[in-house]
Amino acid sequence: MTNQLGNGLIETTGKGTAAEAADRLAAAIDGNEKLRLVARVDHGAGAASVGLELAPTVEILFGNPALGTPLMHLAPTVAIDLPQKILIIESEAGVRVLHNDPGYLAERHGIPSDTPQLAVISGALQNLANVTAGLS
Repeated sequence: MTNQLGNGLIETTGKGTAAEAADRLAAAIDGNEKLRLVARVDHGAGAASVGLELAPTVEILFGNPALGTPLMHLAPTVAIDLPQKILIIESEAGVRVLHNDPGYLAERHGIPSDTPQLAVISGALQNLANVTAGLS
């Protein structure tokens, strides 16, 4: 199930653990020649390293320079929100998979909403969210 949260985030709920979901996402990125995996951040492990507890939470940063670069030409400030990110939070009910709404980023940075790259990014993010959540 996918919901727009109203704060610029889109959430897809799914099954499994955060680690399993992150592995699905990493595999999907690695299997797409247009995408580059930039970083995998295990926030839960970071918390544990300083003696704190946090639900398993993983953030994966990735991008497609062929799509992001034209956006940065239109509005250099969009670079603060690139590369794209997907956040995975494990709960008792499964995983929450969150990403930024490209429409929100366009509004935030003054990029015209009809910029072709935005539609491509939107579709790609939702496809990756579905894979991450184990829905496809």
